[in-house]
Amino acid sequence: MVTRKTVWIGTNWKMNKGPAVALAAAEALKSYHPPEGVKPFVIIPFTSLQAVAGVLKTSDVLVGAQNMHWEESGSWTGEISPEMVKECGADIVLIGHSERRQHFAETDWTVSRKMAAAMRHGLRPLLCIGESLEEYDYGVTDETLARQLKIALHDVAVEDLPDILVAYEPVWAIGAGGRAADTDCVARVHTGLRRVLNEIAGAEIGARVPLLYGGSVTQDNARSYVEQPNVDGVFVGRAGWNVPDFEKLIDRIIEERAPA
Repeated sequence: MVTRKTVWIGTNWKMNKGPAVALAAAEALKSYHPPEGVKPFVIIPFTSLQAVAGVLKTSDVLVGAQNMHWEESGSWTGEISPEMVKECGADIVLIGHSERRQHFAETDWTVSRKMAAAMRHGLRPLLCIGESLEEYDYGVTDETLARQLKIALHDVAVEDLPDILVAYEPVWAIGAGGRAADTDCVARVHTGLRRVLNEIAGAEIGARVPLLYGGSVTQDNARSYVEQPNVDGVFVGRAGWNVPDFEKLIDRIIEERAPA
């Protein structure tokens, strides 16, 4: 019997799908039964979080929030606390997405505080890390990712590390104008990330932290990423916004997936 690794496949709706559209998508998604060994998830806007989480509560699809503050409560106008995210029914919270870092002053240090807060409140953090095009061109990808990863995980207990997800999303590969990273590049980077995790937590625990790739992932190239060493899934954007497309992407990854 061939043992296959668990594969995480998720999509980030970003600033799309208001409550009515999101609820319709959730209703369409709730009856989907993924292939064995697949853990699908959707990261959705706050305005739709509670309603969608309620619909998908008994489904095979996990639900996540797109961001949160690190404090439980207080004078933080416009922010959402970990307790609020949890009360809305989320399983996952996205932390450190490059759009938050680039446009909303997210730093390695605020990411670290949010990671610790998520763990305190029983949320599974989906940590996004990635280098800019300039950092890629200057050959400091490994150093940049190691810094982001080490700072983000600084206050997370070693034994809790398998409860997080890490998504490598090169900034130059995401968005409408992004270009997909080639599979050799992704395999090399993920091997380096695994090495950093082993350095932080030891090989036994480091091996259990799921590493996802995100950046111009499509139905046509998704499986090629998952087949690479140390790639435990993919995190997609517009390729997964439409429910039938998201389900088809999952099915295509699994159809002929190579053994782990």
